[in-house]
Amino acid sequence: MTSHNWICALVAGVLLAAGPPAPAGAQQPADPLVGAPGLGDPYYPDDGNGGYHVEHYDIAIDYDPPSRRLTGTARLDAVSSQALRMFDLDFNGPDVQQVSVNNLPAGFGRNGAHKLTVTPALPILPGLPFTVTVRYSGVEGDNPDHGWTISPSGGAFAAGEPHSAATWYPLNDTPLDKATFDLKATVPQEWQVVSNGLRIRDEVNGPTRTVEWATQHPVLGYLTTVAIDHFDFLNQRRANGTPLISAFAPEAAARRPLEQRLPEILNFLESLYGPYPFESGGGIYVDTTLNFSLETQTRPVYAPWTDLNTVVHENTHQWWGDSMSVRNWSDICLNECFASYTADYLWPERKEGKDVDDQYRRTVARYIDTQKFWEIPLQNPGAGEEFTAVYYRGPLFLHALRRMIGDDVFFPAVAQFVQSHAYGHASMPEFRRFMQSKTPADLSGFFAAWLDTTTPPPTKYLYPGLLRWHRIR
Repeated sequence: MTSHNWICALVAGVLLAAGPPAPAGAQQPADPLVGAPGLGDPYYPDDGNGGYHVEHYDIAIDYDPPSRRLTGTARLDAVSSQALRMFDLDFNGPDVQQVSVNNLPAGFGRNGAHKLTVTPALPILPGLPFTVTVRYSGVEGDNPDHGWTISPSGGAFAAGEPHSAATWYPLNDTPLDKATFDLKATVPQEWQVVSNGLRIRDEVNGPTRTVEWATQHPVLGYLTTVAIDHFDFLNQRRANGTPLISAFAPEAAARRPLEQRLPEILNFLESLYGPYPFESGGGIYVDTTLNFSLETQTRPVYAPWTDLNTVVHENTHQWWGDSMSVRNWSDICLNECFASYTADYLWPERKEGKDVDDQYRRTVARYIDTQKFWEIPLQNPGAGEEFTAVYYRGPLFLHALRRMIGDDVFFPAVAQFVQSHAYGHASMPEFRRFMQSKTPADLSGFFAAWLDTTTPPPTKYLYPGLLRWHRIR
């Protein structure tokens, strides 16, 4: 995600199949047959649910833009990791009419801010596949920045980080549980629908249009999206045949030339981080006022202020954040530090011939005595602060690390790291250990100074290896 507010302010001034137990921090209910109501993320402990792993979401929605009525059926194919007489889903969308488990009616109730508690007619045995089907309907609210959002045209789209999906379908809303995702959306025939992955159906039948999208790779909840609008489309293909499908809301047509550079951008990112990890690409250009753009998987959602930097940033996330995802939200530097460094430093250096060492020096000189610039640690920014320092100090950290260990070590190592965690998860501690394994230089002091503290690093870590860095031209 690119945060327009923070960037402008500063510039201006694997949980696998069914086996593993719940994370150590998961809330433990008194009843051993009840799934944990939260997985203990250090920032969002109520997110996610214990007792099962979702393998696939099959979501069908019917949306009427004039009335904002959303009617949905969500089928979750899951595998239990314990015996379950009761478990939770995350959902704060429209009213729930019916829930079934393995095609038998199940009891249900809503509690807390976003929990849907399900009681199967028959307990679920550990290690077995099961299905949950939820039917729901109601008038959708407008949740800008946090999920279902109404567009100026009367259409809608879903975007938000760390949460958004629960506003329009029930799920296990945690970074630890990835699943494949298919969407079937029915709308009035004059509207179009865009989502993740490949478009496998677009059919008008009388007054309605039905569109189906399907993913081939697992995705996290906040990286799923649906967008309904009077879109114009741009269809491109990469040299290897990968389809790039991009959509432009009525007032977003001016961004079309920017999106035409997507094949060039993906080629550049492949040169850094290895093969593009997904079956399709593209972008969704909305014309709704947003403070962010978001790296929704295969097809980022772009705010009206989007520029080239933003497109490079969000597509870098297809490697750093989407294919390889964080374990906890405290690991957010893995996502945002790399996306920001790639867009702010590597693209200008490699594609535009900019002197990024000079850019680094000038940025450090400008903020060296600004306490606010250093007060949020990169390793663990804190709940509510995770989308701050990673954008403006994260690129400095990675550029200093690159100069500390040299290009010949840095670039192969980061490519190997992100590829080795493809379609899985990684953490900042894992990244630190991995990078240390690639060099005989002791990086412990460097990492501690850049990631763990709230003051500027010592000079030897600000300007590692090159004293000339300390001379401001």
